[in-house]
Amino acid sequence: MPWSDNGGKIVHVQHQPHAWWVRSAVPAPAAASRRPGYGYPQQPGAPGYGYPQATPGYPAAPPAGYPQAPGYAMPAQPSNGMGTTGLVLGIIGVVCSLTFFLWFFGVILGILGIIFGAIGRGKAGRGEATNKGAATAGLVCGIIATVILPLLGFLLFASIMGGLGAAS
Repeated sequence: MPWSDNGGKIVHVQHQPHAWWVRSAVPAPAAASRRPGYGYPQQPGAPGYGYPQATPGYPAAPPAGYPQAPGYAMPAQPSNGMGTTGLVLGIIGVVCSLTFFLWFFGVILGILGIIFGAIGRGKAGRGEATNKGAATAGLVCGIIATVILPLLGFLLFASIMGGLGAAS
């Protein structure tokens, strides 16, 4: 029982690490304010846990818009979006060109892959992007999807039609 009556005076029974229950003659609010925290007791003059409290001896933080010295600006992040987009469109264009029903979409995506791959290679050449390999792969996949696969499909169709015409 955390509260007990000691001759008309209500006292608080608090938990101590060295004993199960020790009765305290101090009223509960005063005991609660002096209750030790978790962990080891603090040494006088030693820093506490958590963030240090602001004291009058520390200077105030500079304002949020504090200007930097000239010549020490952060370098710009590389913009790799064009090369990556060219690669993705080129790969999807090759897959669509391999199918019979989606070859038209493959040609359109291949053209877009060529455009985005060329822009990505230009950015990589100027140092604005770091994915020159992905942009080159997008350019090559776009060329394959746009030119080579439709040309092979046309030659296959022509040979089938020529074989059917010769057989009749």
